[in-house]
Amino acid sequence: MTEPTDYGLPPEYTHVYSGKVRDLYRTPDGKLLFVASDRISAYDWVLPTPIPDKGRILTALSLWWFQRLQGVVPNHLASGKIPKAVAGRAMVCEELDMLPVECVARGYLAGSGLTDYRETGRICGNGLPPGLVDGSLLPKPIFTPATKAALGEHDENITYDEVIVLIGQEEAQELKRLTLDVYNRALEIARSRGLILADTKFEFGFAKTGKNAGRVVLADEVLTPDSSRYWDAATWQPGGPQPSFDKQFVRDWLTSPESGWDRRSDEPPPPLPDRIVEQTRAKYVEAYERLTGESFS
Repeated sequence: MTEPTDYGLPPEYTHVYSGKVRDLYRTPDGKLLFVASDRISAYDWVLPTPIPDKGRILTALSLWWFQRLQGVVPNHLASGKIPKAVAGRAMVCEELDMLPVECVARGYLAGSGLTDYRETGRICGNGLPPGLVDGSLLPKPIFTPATKAALGEHDENITYDEVIVLIGQEEAQELKRLTLDVYNRALEIARSRGLILADTKFEFGFAKTGKNAGRVVLADEVLTPDSSRYWDAATWQPGGPQPSFDKQFVRDWLTSPESGWDRRSDEPPPPLPDRIVEQTRAKYVEAYERLTGESFS
């Protein structure tokens, strides 16, 4: 587990868990406070250099998307006071019984999906036509689930049949339906803003109480540059890696000779140079502003 950022929260907020980016606290009234830090991860490492305002951007974008997905899927947002110390980077949420599946939707070929396709012609059991290349539009969006890996380990792609074994047929059907419904809605919205949503991942859980009790609801962050691959529709050109609105500057620098880091070693990555931090922050801000039409300040 990652060490949480010290936000100076009141003592009645109890730390529950810290992931690569988020810190989770129990509120005084028993809800959960999701706090998005400025930490950034790459290649399964949490890097020593934060990206200023990243947590605020991720939170604002998640809230924007949750609002636009109303009517497609319920979510875990709850009413409650947000402490001043984390204002702008936190959400109060209901606690869920989380389902142990990373729900990935892909409309384009990239990332681990491209690797699997090149090796087998399939992604998570989904057969695809021959001749596709890096960045290709898929014949239709596909559900490509993965297991939730422990911190520092890779998520492992699995088939839909394996999801059925893991959580049951009815639940697996619901996850697949919701994943593709949300993806298709977000794809449409992103496209109207000149962006391609190539792929994204969601997390779901069962609501324990309230109007959604017993239902599968959308959790965690949603459709941010940390969990989604956005491309500029105007420059999309299949046949190679597409410039993306995420931490690609960080990945590229880490694997460059300049960094001096070998990702195959057990050594942690070095601190990021100021220019990489600035370029990465600018790309997150641009994603927010392109999607929402609002200025980030």
